[in-house]
Amino acid sequence: MELALKEVYKAKAIPGLKDKFNYGNVHQIPTLEKIVLNSGFGREDDRKSAMENVIEDLGRITGQRAVPTKAKMAISNFKLRAEDVVGARVTLRGRQMWEFLDRFINVASPTIRDFRGLSYKSFDGNGNYTVGISDHTIFPEIELDKVTRTIGFDMTIVTTAKTNDEARELLTLLGMPFRKENQAA
Repeated sequence: MELALKEVYKAKAIPGLKDKFNYGNVHQIPTLEKIVLNSGFGREDDRKSAMENVIEDLGRITGQRAVPTKAKMAISNFKLRAEDVVGARVTLRGRQMWEFLDRFINVASPTIRDFRGLSYKSFDGNGNYTVGISDHTIFPEIELDKVTRTIGFDMTIVTTAKTNDEARELLTLLGMPFRKENQAA
């Protein structure tokens, strides 16, 4: 069974990108490489409990266990030691990546409070897009009754596109809900 968003990519995005950018080879057409979710919980008093909550909830959202991230150096002002766990990260590829992006576009993003679309400007210059999610409860996998703390995370969509314009067009053709007023920029 083919994934819905991957079918949209094959049926709509590939021909659209090929027409707009005049690629000579099908391997030049940009695609999604991976999606990385990164959450930091920093200076929590109960760091161990925060770590367990973040890893568990990111795992629920993505279907894949999160990996703890550690501080590289000690910072005395923040009472932080080297090798202290300060966050968690999940990297999605293949089938899980397409399923997650499909759920984000069609299910989670419309439930964001006062949602008017995602910023059109959050590209890094190399065709990668990053968006900050301030509340993880927008995902249906999270049971609101069991939430002890609200978790925010950054979602980075890594593409094979060489420029921001190519990546922006790819994500637009996939249905990414960008703000309307920014499209002219």
